[in-house]
Amino acid sequence: MTNTPNWFKSSYSSNGGQCIEVATNLLPAHGIVPLRDSKAPAGPVLDFPANAFSAFVNGVKADRLGTF
Repeated sequence: MTNTPNWFKSSYSSNGGQCIEVATNLLPAHGIVPLRDSKAPAGPVLDFPANAFSAFVNGVKADRLGTF
């Protein structure tokens, strides 16, 4: 069982802009998906339950989140 996040960014994040990093390797053992700001790797990490992260990704893909 691993407790160290294996961080990665989307291939769509090549522009160096507003990016997040995600670590899916903790999902099987812990049921969480950690996220962090790629520009501040030593900053805070948000841990999301797997079902919440999945719902977020599906909402983004379906363009259901609107604009802010």
